[in-house]
Amino acid sequence: MAVPLAYSWRNLRTRRLTTVLTAGGMALVVFVFTATLMLAEGLRQTLVATGSPGNAIVLRKGSETEVQSGIERSAAAAMTTRPEIAVGGDGRVLAAREAVVLMGLTKKSTGKTSNVVVRGMDAASLALRPQVRIVSGRLPRFGTPEIMVGNVVAKGFEGAGLGQSLRFGKREWPIVGIFDAGSTGFSSEIWGDADQLMPAFGRNAYSIVLAGLREPGLFEAYKAAIEADPRLQAEVWRETRYYEKQSDMMRKFLTVLGVALTAIFSLGAMIGAMITMYSAVATRVPEIGTLRAIGFTRGSILLAFLLESMFLGLLGGLAGVGLAAGLSFVSFSTTNFQTFSELSFKFSLTAWIVGLSLGFSLVMGVIGGFLPAVRAARMNIVAALREA
Repeated sequence: MAVPLAYSWRNLRTRRLTTVLTAGGMALVVFVFTATLMLAEGLRQTLVATGSPGNAIVLRKGSETEVQSGIERSAAAAMTTRPEIAVGGDGRVLAAREAVVLMGLTKKSTGKTSNVVVRGMDAASLALRPQVRIVSGRLPRFGTPEIMVGNVVAKGFEGAGLGQSLRFGKREWPIVGIFDAGSTGFSSEIWGDADQLMPAFGRNAYSIVLAGLREPGLFEAYKAAIEADPRLQAEVWRETRYYEKQSDMMRKFLTVLGVALTAIFSLGAMIGAMITMYSAVATRVPEIGTLRAIGFTRGSILLAFLLESMFLGLLGGLAGVGLAAGLSFVSFSTTNFQTFSELSFKFSLTAWIVGLSLGFSLVMGVIGGFLPAVRAARMNIVAALREA
């Protein structure tokens, strides 16, 4: 015969103060766990959204990032003439040759210097990235030192506002536009004419070639053709996969850090739950004896106290996830470990993270309540009834 669920729930309501305090401790642990997962997922989503499944990005063989890559002009020309590449309405191929470098700017919040990605673009760059739109000012003119900055850069760095100028490469670069690229990494970049920016940074070669394919299914054909040509010494990635790969190291770091912190905090929370449940068992000895006397088995008693502890964990889990959900409105800025440049992104809460966090809270409840539940189940009926 099983003990009704209402029995376990009623006892938690009876001991409201200890229930709230114990569940509160678990909630803090779940909050840390959930926030860490949200941070890693937000980073992944930002970088994946930066790419398009219909674009192929070409880098020099062995290069991990755009900044490390170098593609000679002759090789870049060969990469942009493949039949797999789409043609725009103006009759030009949708392939961009871009130069990507880093430049230090002073952050408004800290007064310290942080790296920002500077992207030299060509005429096809904007057509290949429809998520980029001007929100203030205008596009820079090709053949001039005009630049435009992402809205994250404009808000977060000194001297990066519309109408201001940045000085590098022994010249002034007027900011004529501010663009918004949504929840992508491009919002943290500075863009200008590649042929103007390359001499300023002493670059003779492009960093990447970005090709817009006629169909996403032509990626393998384009990749095979480029990588099979020994003159090019290049490797091809689908743009979405390339940017997802950029988040791998940072996501692993955040996940390991979060798991380590959670493991430390959860130990305290589980000990708190164990003390609470031992106290519950100690104050209900006669009650346990009565349950055994009227026919409830040891297994039923064990399950009843385990459920009580799991309810505690679930309450803490729901509270922790609820607190962490508020972080969805918070933006976070950090250094991308792959490119060593500034990157802004938001915490992201998904159904998978909610399920994982609630599952973790239930596990804490089970571990914290198991030994007290075993003690209750093993209690001698006669000895328990004598304390009534």
